[in-house]
Amino acid sequence: MHTGKLSADLLKQIVFPYSGHKRPDVLVGPGIGLDCGIIDLEGQLAVLSSDPITTTGHNLGYLAVHIAANDVAATGAEPAGLLLTLLLPPGTALDLVQEIMQQVHDTAASLGMALLGGHTEFTAAVTQPVAVMTAIGKARRGHYVTSGGGKPGNVLILTKSAAYEGTAILAADFFAQLEPQLGSVLLERAQDFIYGISIVPEAKAAIGLATAMHDVTEGGILAATFELAHASTCGLELWSDQIPVATETAAICRQLELDPLGLIGSGSLLVATGSPDQLLATLSALAIPAAAIGRLLPPEDGKWLKRGSQRLPLVIPERDELYKAL
Repeated sequence: MHTGKLSADLLKQIVFPYSGHKRPDVLVGPGIGLDCGIIDLEGQLAVLSSDPITTTGHNLGYLAVHIAANDVAATGAEPAGLLLTLLLPPGTALDLVQEIMQQVHDTAASLGMALLGGHTEFTAAVTQPVAVMTAIGKARRGHYVTSGGGKPGNVLILTKSAAYEGTAILAADFFAQLEPQLGSVLLERAQDFIYGISIVPEAKAAIGLATAMHDVTEGGILAATFELAHASTCGLELWSDQIPVATETAAICRQLELDPLGLIGSGSLLVATGSPDQLLATLSALAIPAAAIGRLLPPEDGKWLKRGSQRLPLVIPERDELYKAL
């Protein structure tokens, strides 16, 4: 198996059939493009999501909190609590453990989230620190959004730009390699993308206007749009030429021969909406960049990538572009 997430077909074959007891209080369970489980606690809803950070050692605690919180926020829930499993290679300095925990504390506090517990272990099973974070959110019954609520005709809005997280990771991990060609100023700007990794503000702004939301993670915009369309039982037309790609992202991807549309993109939120002009105006008023990048189609119309005058079948990457560089 290649590095990265299991494909949709493999998830259907060897993961999703094994989901335990069918409880009537589980409103949303596992599925393609569904990042959160939702359980009804007699009127109040608990929204839960879990994610590992395995692709970088930089800003590990900071990223772990935001990536997990983003999934919860993309349902419209209030991010409330966190559970952290931290796995460390033997010999890891205690100063690094404290640094990671300080990042977790500061980031959680900035979002109003509490660290509820978890597990910390030194183990030869990992060769670099790995953080697995579970986020818990609160919502009221009937007041949540999933990635499965999109409707044919809905426009897809993307916040920020393509490959947001991937740009920051590559600029940090490959600084020495890229600096002679791209210069330190551009790479330092690219590293600063990490400070815009939260999608909590735009998710809050989209509530009431979104039919579906999905944060852009592994596989980038290509995977995220496919997953939202699949979860919504819709076709898709993705407008390649309309997808914002930052100058820093384009330069780094060009140098490393990567496709920014298939590069991990945490920090960007994908929203399906029947009111695109209103949503764009709302985001603009909050100084959150956003653009219309496609639309949902009836399911029988298929999934397409429109590039210039060409209309090609949408193909999602077998693995994230990041792994080609690591």
